[in-house]
Amino acid sequence: MAELVRVAALTNYFETMAGLGCDPRPLLKEQGLSADLLVNPEQLISARAAIRLLERSAAETGCITLGLRMAEGRALANLGATSLLIAHQPTLRHAITALREFRARINSTLIFNVEEIGDDAILREDFVLRRPEPSRQSSDLTLGVLMRLCSEVLGSDWSPRTVCFSHEAPPPAELPIFTRIFRCPVQFDSELNGIVLHRADLDRPNLRADDQLARHARQLLDKAMSPVERTATQDVDQLIRLLMPAGRASIQNCAASMGVTVRTLQRMLDGEGTSFSALLNGARMQLATQYLANPRMRITDVAEMLGYGSIGAFSRWHSQAFGASPRNRRS
Repeated sequence: MAELVRVAALTNYFETMAGLGCDPRPLLKEQGLSADLLVNPEQLISARAAIRLLERSAAETGCITLGLRMAEGRALANLGATSLLIAHQPTLRHAITALREFRARINSTLIFNVEEIGDDAILREDFVLRRPEPSRQSSDLTLGVLMRLCSEVLGSDWSPRTVCFSHEAPPPAELPIFTRIFRCPVQFDSELNGIVLHRADLDRPNLRADDQLARHARQLLDKAMSPVERTATQDVDQLIRLLMPAGRASIQNCAASMGVTVRTLQRMLDGEGTSFSALLNGARMQLATQYLANPRMRITDVAEMLGYGSIGAFSRWHSQAFGASPRNRRS
C-alpha cells in the first residue's frame, strides 16, 4: 500500500517555521517537496517525506516542540471533508470509528487503536511504515490534533487523565506548550503514544451532534471519496501489533481473529504482494526502533513487548535486522 498523507498534515508548517526565523525552502527541497506543491491541502504526498521534513526542521531550528507548535493552531476542519462527519457523531467512540474509517484518505501510515482497561481508555496512535523512521514531531503533532478532536466532541472544558509520549521529556522551558494543549499531566519515556481518558468519556453524549448534518456529510463523502476498503495487509498489521506483547502474534491467531483459515489468509496476503512473516518483521523493526529510543525501557522489556521469550532470541533477531545488537544500537 502506498505511504501517502494529505498536504493538510503540514498545516501551520510555514507559519511555525517563519515564527522560528527559518527559511523552510531548502528543507522542503531535501525531501523532494516545494511550496507550490503544498498549496492544495487535498494533494497527496509521501508520508515518509512529510515525517522526515518535520524531523529535519526540528533539528535545523533547534525547536524540539515543533510538531506541537503546529498542532496548537489546528482546527478540526483541517481534517478535510471528514471533519463535518466527525464533529457531528453522537459520541467520541463514534467519532474515532469515523476517523478510522477514512484514515487511508487522511494518512495511510497512521493507525488509531482504542484500548479499554478497567475504568480507563487509551486512544493510541502509531505510524506504520515499511521502514522505520524517527517520528517524534509527527507523533506529537498527531496527539495534538487528536486532543483537538476529543475537545470538539466532549467540549472545551474536558481534559484527559494523562497524555503519554514515548520520547524523553523536553527542556523545562518547552513544557508550557504541553500544558496549553493537553491541560492534564503528561508522562514521558512511556511505552506508547496516546491519550488516557475515563472509559465513560467514550460514550458521553456529544451535545453538539446533529444527526441530520452527519447524514449529509456521509452522503457527500460517499459521493466524493468512498471509504477505502480495508485490505488484509492492514487488518493483519493491526492484529500483529495488538497480539505481539502477549506473544500471540501468529498467523494462526490472526486468521482466527479474521474468521478465515490460515491458508486463505496466506492467499490473501500473497495477492497483496506481502506475507505474514514480512508484516511481523516490519512491525517488530518499527516498534524496536521506537522502544529502544526510550532510555527507561530495559532491553528485557523491549524483548517482551515484541513477543520474544528471551533476550537471546531478541538479540539474534535484532542483529540480523539492524546489523547491531540492541545494546550497541542504543549506546
